[in-house]
Amino acid sequence: MSGRMWTDDFELEEGVILVKKTGARIVPDISLLHSVFTWFCFYFFVQTWRTWRRITGHKRPTMAFYPDKPRPWYFIWSVMHVSGAKLVEDVAEADIVMQFDDSTETVNGIPAVKPGARLLNFKCNDISKSRVAAAFEAASGYALKVDPLTYNGRMVEKSEANAAHDGRVIEGPLDASVPGKTYQRLIDNEIPGGLVEDLRCCLVGGSPIVVFRKRRPLERRFLNENVQVLLDEPRNCYSADEIRVIERFAAEIGLDWGGVDVLRDRATGRIFIVDANKTDMGPPVALKLGGKLRATRRMARAFAETFAPKKR
Repeated sequence: MSGRMWTDDFELEEGVILVKKTGARIVPDISLLHSVFTWFCFYFFVQTWRTWRRITGHKRPTMAFYPDKPRPWYFIWSVMHVSGAKLVEDVAEADIVMQFDDSTETVNGIPAVKPGARLLNFKCNDISKSRVAAAFEAASGYALKVDPLTYNGRMVEKSEANAAHDGRVIEGPLDASVPGKTYQRLIDNEIPGGLVEDLRCCLVGGSPIVVFRKRRPLERRFLNENVQVLLDEPRNCYSADEIRVIERFAAEIGLDWGGVDVLRDRATGRIFIVDANKTDMGPPVALKLGGKLRATRRMARAFAETFAPKKR
């Protein structure tokens, strides 16, 4: 992916845009054009920050990615530049090296790096839904995953793959499970107004830094089509014990940088981590521009303090 044009990441297939690396399918419509326009507004401000860092000579450590480099629509791209880190091509010369691979499961070995280089996400090699559920149970002490052949009641069937957004609610128990699918308890995260709320938590060094309250209609709960996104802080969304659960989850799955989707069950009050992403895009399109910029600055500050404290 590294040396190609942006357009090479996509392919038009039967009127739908296919993301080659993940297999995600995007419908080209008016909402997509609006999303692209909104992103370019954010991109303009990030480029302005990036240029100012170059002019002032304010540079933190050098940073490289392996095996791929992130495109500008990935959150790490904007955070890296706003923090002042300098992107370099040679992994062996970088102060910070991040594994960057959109695949659900990866088999990338650690490349040759210089002594003292900080390695990020190289222990995060499996973000399948089953692995996420197992890591969450280890971190929290209670289960998300269910056995579809014995579970009595409503549950969620979804693909193991990253970014599929193909969840559906079904009734158990089933006569047989579907290969390539995983099954989880249905989390009632409905809020007033006929909406559901996901608490998207962005991590730096395995700790929560910002939270995006992502809201969408109940009937479209599994799609990434938010009608409202609010920027918040972890302490407003989770208790101290819940933050420790999120940190234990990140350590269990090897996530130094990335995002996790947290749902709060309305009946029990418990949180459930249902997804993890080591190459998250962001901030969400539906978040207002001011919120996008504040979130990026908070993440950039935490990135510098966590991974480059001696070179500020």
